[in-house]
Amino acid sequence: MKMYYTVLFCVIFSRLMMAQNRNIEIGKKAPEITLTKADGSTFILSSLKGKMVLIDFWATWCAPCVEEQPELKTLYTTYAGQEDSKKFEILGISLDKNKENWQKAIDRFAINWIQVSDLKFWKSPVAKLYEVDELPFNVIIDGEGMIIAKNLHGKDLEDFLKKNLN
Repeated sequence: MKMYYTVLFCVIFSRLMMAQNRNIEIGKKAPEITLTKADGSTFILSSLKGKMVLIDFWATWCAPCVEEQPELKTLYTTYAGQEDSKKFEILGISLDKNKENWQKAIDRFAINWIQVSDLKFWKSPVAKLYEVDELPFNVIIDGEGMIIAKNLHGKDLEDFLKKNLN
């Protein structure tokens, strides 16, 4: 009988924990983000209201993340790079812990979209809030801040943006 109650407790506890950790689901409001840009200024996600935003979690030490940067650059140039385009933005959130490495990568890849970090590596409260457990990881929000897609890469990401921004 003791084993029965132990198993029952574990099942109930795990379900409660899973229910609490479902912040990042399609159809839910994206949690607010306030982080520091590479230049030291503060950035707030809600300042991008009205735009579709690709929130891209990455790090300089993550090989797939680094490989994805040229692809993101192409998408950014296509959908946000024109003067008259005000409907799309990329927000890069680095899980680096070394500011110099982060800045060098921004410069090396000529990243011209918003880049922020708290330089807390995996201990970043924003990474926890967004339930990031692997890199690269991304979330796409609409102009009202609602999550409309997550973890799209490569052709899937390109197709999604083409369909939703044209």
